[in-house]
Amino acid sequence: MKNFNLIKYKNYFLGFSGIMIVLSFILVGVLGLKQGIDLRGGMQWEIKFSDTAANENAIKQALRSVKQEGEQSVRGVGEGTFFIRLPNATQEEYDAYRVALKNIGDYTELNFSNIGPTIGDELRKRAITAILLVLLGISLYIAYAFRKVSKPISSWKYGFATLISLFHDVVIPTGLLAILGAWKGIEIDTNFIVALLVVMGFSVHDTIVVFDRIRENLIVRRGKDDFAEIINISVRETFARSINTTLTLIIVLVALLIFGPSSLFYFVLTILVGTIFGTYSSIFLASPILYLWSRKSAK
Repeated sequence: MKNFNLIKYKNYFLGFSGIMIVLSFILVGVLGLKQGIDLRGGMQWEIKFSDTAANENAIKQALRSVKQEGEQSVRGVGEGTFFIRLPNATQEEYDAYRVALKNIGDYTELNFSNIGPTIGDELRKRAITAILLVLLGISLYIAYAFRKVSKPISSWKYGFATLISLFHDVVIPTGLLAILGAWKGIEIDTNFIVALLVVMGFSVHDTIVVFDRIRENLIVRRGKDDFAEIINISVRETFARSINTTLTLIIVLVALLIFGPSSLFYFVLTILVGTIFGTYSSIFLASPILYLWSRKSAK
């Protein structure tokens, strides 16, 4: 990284990010996102059969014997444990489900929740609002923090560059969940929203480190280097810190993926993917956006 020229290769990095964003939008548009029970309403059930020979097909047939209509999801997580997701049901239907499952074998009810459609709709609206407010709040904070920087670009453009980077970091994991939803039936829920907020928090921290070094070098190297070279120097000076911090977090996340509970697997996976692309955007996306904006302002 000693002589790395980020600005020279900016088009490659910006192009890659652009392709990933467009691809993610296409995946979400074509495949859609499977909403979890807590976002669309319904029943969520976690049960453990004493006989580990119980299987998903037998459970699905038992559930269908009670109620044919509506989406029913059964996912085995190992050792006779299954996650069951069903549409909202009356008490009579719930009792009938329990009897049908008893016909398969004895089981223990580990967890059960029943969320009405109104509550699910409200949670979905709040989740979207939370993400939008976080994006706006972070952008405004960056603009305020860099308010004393006016040349070669004004402070609010630092905030807007951060906003674009965070948007990049949120959209790409969402595209991944669209693939997993179509392929593995994975649903997005409030855990997914929390994972995106965690990703944004980590990403903006990394971006601030780079931007703050740019701000310092604008003062220290004023009149010595142009803005492109100041960006290159700042990225080289912060690169090792960014990578080391990210690698430390990745090691922890990979350990959680391998040894953590299966119920948290996709939550951790979302954070892992978001962290990788968040680090990428902090180094290779946010700063080139500043440079392009400075070129536009100079014309």
